[in-house]
Amino acid sequence: MERNAFNHLFDMSERTVIVTGGTRGIGLSLAEGFALAGANVVVASRKFDACERVATRLCELGAKAIGVATHMGAVDDLDALVGRAVAEFGGIDVVVNNAANALAEPLGALTLQAWNKSFETNLRGPVFLVQKALPYLKESPGAAVLNVVAVSAFGFAPAVSMYAAGKSALMSFTRSMAAEFARFGIRVNALAPGPVDTDMVRNNGPEFINALSEATLQRRLATPDEMVAPALLLTAPGGSNITGQVLIVDGGGTPH
Repeated sequence: MERNAFNHLFDMSERTVIVTGGTRGIGLSLAEGFALAGANVVVASRKFDACERVATRLCELGAKAIGVATHMGAVDDLDALVGRAVAEFGGIDVVVNNAANALAEPLGALTLQAWNKSFETNLRGPVFLVQKALPYLKESPGAAVLNVVAVSAFGFAPAVSMYAAGKSALMSFTRSMAAEFARFGIRVNALAPGPVDTDMVRNNGPEFINALSEATLQRRLATPDEMVAPALLLTAPGGSNITGQVLIVDGGGTPH
């Protein structure tokens, strides 16, 4: 391999990347990582001010970036997100479905309101965002979709059963999309983080956090930044022969 080819492995220059849930936690780190790799970044989350703040931050890193207030449960918002990305940058090369909610209700006492809110954001939104971006992904010479799932999709998760079920279903859609879209040159993979030091995790208190940490072989929470390299592998030129896969990044928790 020559130096130029090596340098190209994780180069995202001139590619436009949508990152949902991109204003905090894992999504923010992914948005920053794509920006530093040279991509045009479209940051989406529900709050306009947060989107604008992160877009400014990405521009300070040297990237071209915009923020688009988007609720993944609102289909019209998905149309607007795709439209803004195309209007600003001329196309879409990568979709990162990171936005999620972890609504917790006990089995036997699930409410229809929580059910709809959970599956609209964790499953319907990501699937339909890819569908709406598909015409532009087909035109890209290096199209990729990254669905951020969770290791809870692999185990017992009674406390967050709706969240785990949505992520498990999104993992299934990942494989189906990979098979369906391969003929268009679109790669589709999933990233399954384990316990990560985010607000979502920190809100559960020290005992819960300690239990999560001890369940992994490395006995610690990951940092959001530790998700950047795996995400780049699954979306950048260096991962050109990887599709239909789920990459578990959990410090050895799932086998343990």
